[in-house]
Amino acid sequence: MKNIIFLAVQGAGKGTFAKKLSEKYGYVHISTGDILRERSLVDDELGHEIKNLIDNGIFVSNEIIYQAIEYRISQPDCNVGYILDGFPRNLEQAEGYNAILKKVGKDLGVVINLVIPNEILKERIIGRRICKDCGAIYNIYNESLKPKVEGICDKCGGVLYQREDDNEESMKTRVNTYFEVTEPIIDYYKKQGVLKTVDSSRKTEETFNDIIEILESEDVDN
Repeated sequence: MKNIIFLAVQGAGKGTFAKKLSEKYGYVHISTGDILRERSLVDDELGHEIKNLIDNGIFVSNEIIYQAIEYRISQPDCNVGYILDGFPRNLEQAEGYNAILKKVGKDLGVVINLVIPNEILKERIIGRRICKDCGAIYNIYNESLKPKVEGICDKCGGVLYQREDDNEESMKTRVNTYFEVTEPIIDYYKKQGVLKTVDSSRKTEETFNDIIEILESEDVDN
């Protein structure tokens, strides 16, 4: 079993690697948004409260997020291992998550920090195109990810579009905000000896192989 936290700025490939790990090992991919939506469907007091907050676009407090996280990682399918995506977002949540783990008797596992140079990140974000119909993702700056016909999805023939926030100005804002809140988390996990850094600027398979090597090495060590 291996529990994993991915730390990565948007565009570093976090979602891609989480999906590949899920396919290879059966790890459960957990995102904060997904677990809140799932928890809102449970017919109890907390489920009703979360549903009301989501339906009305109201901020969900850390305390509620902690309860949702605790509920989700306590489910039997997480016994094989799970990947946290988008949590913790700041130092307070990292400390809150540690308290949850102690309560439910689970190990922290490994924290993988995906790093990528700004220039490559810019190409990945600004060059990204998404199919309106099937959601397939392409990149006009990457030969292996370019659509065969400009603006058309290879898979379903749908129209490709660029998200409004996939521009250089928005990217700089997201990156600056990310590092401002994430740097304390990186230091926090580094002091615990669980932080591993992976270069995410290379080909997907090369980066993925490094992640696999880390996980398998951790299993041997344990």
